[in-house]
Amino acid sequence: MKSQHQVILSLGSNQGNRLEIIEKCIALIHQEIGTVIKVSQLYESPSWGFDSDAFYNCAILIHTTSTAQKVLSQALKVEKKLGRIRGAASGYQSRIIDIDLIAFDEEIIESEKLQIPHPLMQNRNFVLLPILDLKLDWKHPVFKKTIKELLDASPDESVCKVVQNLSSPLANLALEQFNYVAFEGNIGAGKTTLATKIAEDFNAKTVLERFADNPFLPKFYKDQNRYAFPLEMSFLADRYQQLSDDLAQFDLFKDFIVADYHIFKSLIFAKITLADDEYRLYRNLFDIIYKEMPKPDLYIYLYQNSERLLQNIKKRGRSYEQEIPADYLDKINSGYLDYIKSQTDLNVLIIDVSDRDFVKNQEDYLFILSEIQNKINKVSL
Repeated sequence: MKSQHQVILSLGSNQGNRLEIIEKCIALIHQEIGTVIKVSQLYESPSWGFDSDAFYNCAILIHTTSTAQKVLSQALKVEKKLGRIRGAASGYQSRIIDIDLIAFDEEIIESEKLQIPHPLMQNRNFVLLPILDLKLDWKHPVFKKTIKELLDASPDESVCKVVQNLSSPLANLALEQFNYVAFEGNIGAGKTTLATKIAEDFNAKTVLERFADNPFLPKFYKDQNRYAFPLEMSFLADRYQQLSDDLAQFDLFKDFIVADYHIFKSLIFAKITLADDEYRLYRNLFDIIYKEMPKPDLYIYLYQNSERLLQNIKKRGRSYEQEIPADYLDKINSGYLDYIKSQTDLNVLIIDVSDRDFVKNQEDYLFILSEIQNKINKVSL
């Protein structure tokens, strides 16, 4: 199940420096509305429905957790920032920028302010041609047709010519150079959420920890001394099995693998939860397994202070986690940081996300991407 919506936007401009305005519009959408995943070629087409200067048009695909109504509201704000003033006059007009919400997943939305899919998209080549460039697996939910089928049936006879290619905001972030990226962090740091989002945005296969199925976890939080060893052993066995299976399977349709854990976390948690004699036995077993496991090409640790972690844990509402004490989280953080210091051959990136919400705030998500980009640049030097 996807965690984000796939939204198709159509952009147009026939006033001022059209290319510059379109490029600024794409950048603003990426910064403020959602992650721009794909960008079409730039087309020039005659004005549609009225006589005026020719338009530049393109289409973009974005990923966002926002509702369609929120995307529309944000798009209007971007138009305003770029200088568009919406007047009371009805009908078609020249405009410095126009952002149309064409599709929102494959939903059908009919309200006073918003109709999805766009009711006229099937009649407009300057909308259909750029969307065709995006190569999407999308069907019109009303007509049950692909973009190619809609274009073939379009009554629009106007000629749209390609002006040039447009660059995507994610073009320089080549995460696919890594075969295996692991996101790590304390309980409640958001590693699963971020790993899932990164995988969706960069066409990666996910390996997500199956902690929810562990029958010992709720029992452990009630009686740690009794259930610590069976809990850690069951986690180790499951992590080994999952990583062995998933990392060995090559997916032709995905560019790389993103995991929300690295198997070394087993030892970090075991050192905190187990008695000394249990830990020695556990360590012997772990060392045998660890030698066989592939190491991530990039290990990203999401650091959050314990106060913020407790807020996140409370917010997500898992009953068995609600009594986790702050000092336990402090020990886990220390364990991770000690491990990172000892791993001289591991490509590590630590990102402090204590004051960031990369789910609700697009700016915070882009901060994380910029930190990854900076790390890639340093490695490439």
